[in-house]
Amino acid sequence: MAGLGSTDSTMSDDPLDRAVWRLRSRACWDDAAALLEPKAATDPGAALRRASLLVERCMYTSAGWQDAEDALRAAESLASDDEERGGAACERGYLAYVSTLFHDRDRSDEARSALGRAAALLRPGSPRRPLLDYRRGLIAQHVTKHADAAEAAFRRALTGAVAQGDLLLCSSINRHLAALAVESGELAEARELFAESLRIREELGYLVGTAPALMALADVHPEPQAGRLRAEAARLVRLLGGVPSWLAKQLGVTVTRA
Repeated sequence: MAGLGSTDSTMSDDPLDRAVWRLRSRACWDDAAALLEPKAATDPGAALRRASLLVERCMYTSAGWQDAEDALRAAESLASDDEERGGAACERGYLAYVSTLFHDRDRSDEARSALGRAAALLRPGSPRRPLLDYRRGLIAQHVTKHADAAEAAFRRALTGAVAQGDLLLCSSINRHLAALAVESGELAEARELFAESLRIREELGYLVGTAPALMALADVHPEPQAGRLRAEAARLVRLLGGVPSWLAKQLGVTVTRA
C-alpha cells in the first residue's frame, strides 16, 4: 500500500503548519485544504501542499479524484522554476499511481512519465528527492514488479529522509522495505521494519496511517497477537468513519452515517 512523505512539519512553529498537520493526521483533508486555500491562490508552495493533501485523500478514501486533479492543475500553473515544476510533476506521478491502484484506471504510463520528468527537473540535492525516490520505488514494487529496483529506490529515499529528519517518510519507506522482506522470506527483518514503521506513526500522532501499519504488523505475527493488532486496527478505522476505505472493506467494518 502506498504511503507518502510528510508535506507538513510536525515540529513546525508555524500555526498554519501545525493546524494542517492535525487535520491531515485525523483524515480531515478537506478542512486542511481549506486552510491552505487562500494562500494557495498565489503561492506555488501552498498550492502544491494543498494538492498533495487532496491526492492523499484519494489514496485513503478512493474518492475526491476531480478535486485532486483541479488542485494539481492549479499548482502546475503556478510553478515558475524547475524545483516547483519538479515538485508538481512528482505529485502528478503519484496521483496517476494512486488512480491506477484504487480508481480502476490504468495510468501507470502517465505515472512513470511524470516521475521521470520530476527526476529530470529536480537537482540532485533537492529536498524533494527522497519523496521522489520513494514514489519511484512504489512504481517498481507495485506496477513493474521489479523488487530489486524497488529496494534500491527505497534505500536511496531512506538515506535522504533520515538526513532531512522526515520521520513520516521514513515510516512509509520502512513499511515497503518490510513488504519486500516478506516476499524474500525474511520474516524477522519484516517484523522489525513493520514495528518501526508503526512506532513512528504512533509517536507522530499520524492516526489515519496507524491502522494500515497495525494490519501490516499483524500479517507477520502469529495468533493471538495478530488478532489483537487487527482488532485495534478495526477500532481506529471505525473511529475515523471507515477510513482507509480499502482497509474498512478488508476488515468488514461498516460505518453508519447520520
